[in-house]
Amino acid sequence: MKRGKQNRARRSSPKNSLSLPDLDQARSAVLNSLPSKESQRGYRHAIDEFIAWYCSEPRLSFNKTVVTRYRIHLESRQLAPGTINGRLAAVRRLAYEAADSGLLSADLAAGIRRVKGPKNLGVRLGNWLTTDQAKALWQVPDPNTLKGKRDRALLGLLLGCGLRRKEAAEPGEVEVNGPKDARRSLP
Repeated sequence: MKRGKQNRARRSSPKNSLSLPDLDQARSAVLNSLPSKESQRGYRHAIDEFIAWYCSEPRLSFNKTVVTRYRIHLESRQLAPGTINGRLAAVRRLAYEAADSGLLSADLAAGIRRVKGPKNLGVRLGNWLTTDQAKALWQVPDPNTLKGKRDRALLGLLLGCGLRRKEAAEPGEVEVNGPKDARRSLP
């Protein structure tokens, strides 16, 4: 019976205030859980920016109020709602990884998750082509030449699948449906 009490006393309770090593540990866990290099890059930037802000403020506890203050900070910089929501998603994930590794209490992580981001009011970001513009772009290459056929095929792929230029230029392994819905991987 005594041994059980001693073991419980040795266990450290989750913290309210995270130090830089704790934040780095949670950051590594978040980045290692993301399969996409693009997602890792975006989350790395968002988490690094949050850590810089968090460490620049007077010693704050990592909780819902602090994340709400961070949201207000982001809004004061006049960032787009989509950008703010992306940064808050990274902070929420950071909190959950910290809670999973025992660095933060589960209640605090749940409170951080409830921080609402600004609403996206149906604004499309970037330059979007209309259907007519997409058709006109697709028809620019000459279909009578080999290069024109190649360019039309590539433009059709980009437009039809909504691919980024980088995704078309550096394709990885792709799965396609073959005859009778047989899945095949192409290098």
